[in-house]
Amino acid sequence: MRCLFATDLHGSDERYRKLLAAIRDEPPRVVLLGGDLLPHHARGPDGGDFIRSLATDLEILRQELASSYPRVLLILGNDDPRAHEGALVAGQVQGLWEHVHMRRTEVDGVRFYGYACVPPTPFALKDWERYDVSRFIDPGCVSPEEGRLSVPLNPELLRHGTIAADLARLVGDDDLSQAVLLLHSPPYRTCLDRAALDGQLVEHVPLDVHIGSIAIRRLIEERQPLLTLHGHVHESTRLTGSWRERIGHTHCFQAAHDGRQLALVRFDLERLDEAERELL
Repeated sequence: MRCLFATDLHGSDERYRKLLAAIRDEPPRVVLLGGDLLPHHARGPDGGDFIRSLATDLEILRQELASSYPRVLLILGNDDPRAHEGALVAGQVQGLWEHVHMRRTEVDGVRFYGYACVPPTPFALKDWERYDVSRFIDPGCVSPEEGRLSVPLNPELLRHGTIAADLARLVGDDDLSQAVLLLHSPPYRTCLDRAALDGQLVEHVPLDVHIGSIAIRRLIEERQPLLTLHGHVHESTRLTGSWRERIGHTHCFQAAHDGRQLALVRFDLERLDEAERELL
């Protein structure tokens, strides 16, 4: 099964244009979009307008490709206001994409799972943030309870919800050995979650340069999915020189990028060792 994976496009017209061209030139079976999809100014009403414009572009592409139009699976990310989920639902009703946060779907017998949340960050918007495995937060970060929400959220979930608990509900007792997990956060302490925090201190406490999720790493180690896909940490590939990692039998790919180009990962689920990441 041929797939394309991109993430952290942040509403860039150029990146989306290149993504649509890549889909048009060689249509894959599945396109996976891993969050932080909207422009930075999407904290206002422009976010919904952007999603509707993207839906128009994809409808044109679907008319061109006809039966070759791919399944498009997407999640949002910590920089995307949840207030725009309604616009995503409209695109899903049209059959243009599937919003898979906290959902499982199947394509040709392969299970795909989506999860958008990341551990607490220093940023204010908390729609897609959760405590990781406990109520601990890294120095300099803002707790989910102290930040800003674009839509109301159950206070108990804000205070007690964790990525670990969410993932347990998402995958249940499913066999993940042939599954694909689309996750905005990378796993903790890998080449995929390395941030440019070297030498930085908060109140004399050195910052951890690894900002991924412990819960995601534990899930991968314990359940060994076939493939996990990640974004969020734009500079990790530049700093580590690697956009992929193996954790046991699991392949883990990172497609965030800190340049202007589109980082596009192409892979075939039957030949993951041959996956390629291209800057367009």
